[in-house]
Amino acid sequence: MSNYPNQNPSGYPYGAPPPSQSYSSAPYGAPPSGPPHPNQPTPYTPVASPYSQPPSAPPSAAPHQAYGGYPAPPPSAPYGSPFASLMPSAFPPGTDPNVIACFQVADQDGSGFIDDKELQRALTSYNQSFGLRTVHLLMYLFTNSNARKIGPKEFTQVFYSLQSWRGIFERFDRDRSGKIDSAELREALLSLGFSVSPAVLDLLVSKFDKSGGKNKAIEYDNFIECCLTVKGLTEKFKEKDTSFSGSATFAYESFMLTVLPFLIA
Repeated sequence: MSNYPNQNPSGYPYGAPPPSQSYSSAPYGAPPSGPPHPNQPTPYTPVASPYSQPPSAPPSAAPHQAYGGYPAPPPSAPYGSPFASLMPSAFPPGTDPNVIACFQVADQDGSGFIDDKELQRALTSYNQSFGLRTVHLLMYLFTNSNARKIGPKEFTQVFYSLQSWRGIFERFDRDRSGKIDSAELREALLSLGFSVSPAVLDLLVSKFDKSGGKNKAIEYDNFIECCLTVKGLTEKFKEKDTSFSGSATFAYESFMLTVLPFLIA
């Protein structure tokens, strides 16, 4: 087995930086870049650009830059820096005093940061009960790091985001069952600016359905995790798709650093 690396016919040795690879798959619903193939299926949701345009921000998110109905996270950190230190921050002007008070109660040591368990407790106090995995995804997307701490600015963004998401979930849970099915999830994602294919939609429902896919529906807490995953991966892809063509080129390390945080949250 001493010659194992040389048995790879591609000559790609284990541990060596791989060449850049293009993962070129036009977003579902985007117009094709060339003439249609005779056997190409009709797009599920035709839109004018590779990414569905998000709606305008709700009033509660007005103090912040908005995308898809919730405040946008800060610019992404460079690939290779998922463990970058979190910089101190302050509450944005006009922040609801209740949000400030909630953060201060959670920040018992007065450090200006709260950790994952403190954030989980703070959200629970507002009837936003989430598992630690969802909390970790929230922290990652709003800090662009795996520091698992957030400051006042990020906490405020998380709080307003969850307000918007809860409103969206309740709007599409038309039968008030506490769950949304595949069709309702598709509409909810579209309202956030994300157009996904039926195949991806089925995978999302199977992944986030607490019954293991039997109910074919997802509850509110898993809906948040689903939205975080779709939003995060889409934003990371768009960082590389600078021409908005629906195609992007990732080096191997960049690809791994893009996907793994969503798997290990």
